[in-house]
Amino acid sequence: MDTLPKSKTLPIEPLTRIFKNTSATYKFYWFMGILDLYVKSGVTRMNIWDIMVEMTVNAWYPVSYFRLSFGKSDSLRDAIISLQEVHRLPMNSSLNELRRWLQAHKNDTQVRHTLAFLPKNVPYWFMRPWIDIADTKEIMLRSQSLENNCLYKLTKEDDTIWVELNTHWLPYLKENYVILKDYAYWNLSSFLQVRNPNVPNIANKLVKVESRQALTRQRNYWDFVIDHSSKLTCIYTDHPIMVGDYDLDHFIPWSFVSHNLLWNLIPADVSVNSSKSNRLPDLEQYLLKLATTQQRAVSVCINENYRGQEILEDYITLGCTPQELIEMDRNSLLNCFARTFNPMSQIAQNMGFEIWKN
Repeated sequence: MDTLPKSKTLPIEPLTRIFKNTSATYKFYWFMGILDLYVKSGVTRMNIWDIMVEMTVNAWYPVSYFRLSFGKSDSLRDAIISLQEVHRLPMNSSLNELRRWLQAHKNDTQVRHTLAFLPKNVPYWFMRPWIDIADTKEIMLRSQSLENNCLYKLTKEDDTIWVELNTHWLPYLKENYVILKDYAYWNLSSFLQVRNPNVPNIANKLVKVESRQALTRQRNYWDFVIDHSSKLTCIYTDHPIMVGDYDLDHFIPWSFVSHNLLWNLIPADVSVNSSKSNRLPDLEQYLLKLATTQQRAVSVCINENYRGQEILEDYITLGCTPQELIEMDRNSLLNCFARTFNPMSQIAQNMGFEIWKN
């Protein structure tokens, strides 16, 4: 998406240039914060700290849950990690809870200090497509006459910067809100993919998914395997697994893989899923157990004529057919799983995911 809806009265072309040649995520989140405050709350004159609350809320999930890198020139990621660690904010906080907390603490000295880098340049850099000069004071001054029909004007009162939207832009922002948000996210996704080249599914790691896809097909599969196996044990605890008394664990956390492929799902003790949470398993301790349990499950499914065998197509993405998988000896099996899981685990560790040992 590299174009925006046209307007007979507004200069849309400068808006399309906002995200060109940017070295940080600030402009993306600044724009989305302004859009949300206006369209969702009807605010047209905004305190810069309220915009920064929205920026932090929108960037929270990609940073704290998915651990995406924002690049070396970006301090927003470091600020969010600092807020999370210092104030013990849960990584999976709901956006409304997080927004309420930030609004209640936005005047705290420590919180302001953490976010203090944002007001210095972001409000001015964003205006460069309309007012192309480097001097921030001059940008503020010229914005007050809404030069070139720019998006907003900047004023300063009691050491606080205020953003007041250009009334000519209000109908356009409201009518095209969804398109404008998608435009910002599309550009942000491209920006982050360059900085996270080995991370899968960047586009789906930019917003908090309130409910994930149900694992009904996968659970039915494992129920069948358990029913037709003499004994199936949890790879983490060695306790017997019983139908109706287990959790399906994403071996590599869902927050990294963002998929429900069968080879990354394993039945586990209910207590393990909460203990392991968003952390990585120790591959030296658990990878062979995962591989042998998966091999056994595929063998049961094929030999016992499981009705939904099309689910086994998931294993093809490991680089082998289900039949080839069950015919592998121990070393070949371990190598097959290691080729996929070792790089994923290392990339996830580099992103900040922690190792878990039961």
